[in-house]
Amino acid sequence: MTHAPASTAGGARRPVGSTRSVGLWNIANILTMVRLLLVPGFVLLMLAGGGYDPAWRSLAWASFAIAMITDLFDGHLARRYDLVTDFGKIADPIADKAIMGAALICLSALNDLPWWVTGVILFREIGITLMRFWVIKHGVIPASRGGKMKTLAQGTAVGMYILALTGPLATLRFWVMAVAVVLTVVTGLDYVRQAIVLRRAGLAAERERAERESVR
Repeated sequence: MTHAPASTAGGARRPVGSTRSVGLWNIANILTMVRLLLVPGFVLLMLAGGGYDPAWRSLAWASFAIAMITDLFDGHLARRYDLVTDFGKIADPIADKAIMGAALICLSALNDLPWWVTGVILFREIGITLMRFWVIKHGVIPASRGGKMKTLAQGTAVGMYILALTGPLATLRFWVMAVAVVLTVVTGLDYVRQAIVLRRAGLAAERERAERESVR
């Protein structure tokens, strides 16, 4: 990555409003790219052997788990070490939805998960992603605690379904998925509320600035 020039010879500090240039090839973006590349590999593993071979399903679970782990770290690293890039802002949510969407669609195609569950989750995830872009000029909707719980519940539930568990664990995964669906809907509605409030505040601020400019 590239950095902004160091302080001047006189020891002046970098102005508060200044920014530094971050290269595309940083650890946060590389993890996002890895997650994107895992998607086709995951699908092949998931469907290998007719889609019900325990060995292939275990390998598919491993690739899904790696993708989920990189999801935990790339955003954190980008914020912590100031590695936020335009590529990351776009690719990160796409990578998140791609691996989760691939897993849900494969599970439903194999009749392991009802299609309505896949539809509800994908509708929420894609809708909220589009909504974030809709209001991005007014501000960023931060990830809430409920949103993080939703992501954890979804990842855990989908992972349990990928492993094709039986017996008591199959019952447990049903309830984990039920919790994930409830959190998906509730947090989705909350994000809609936040987006509307943020957009209204942004438009009001724009009108106020325009009025100030008109009286000058």
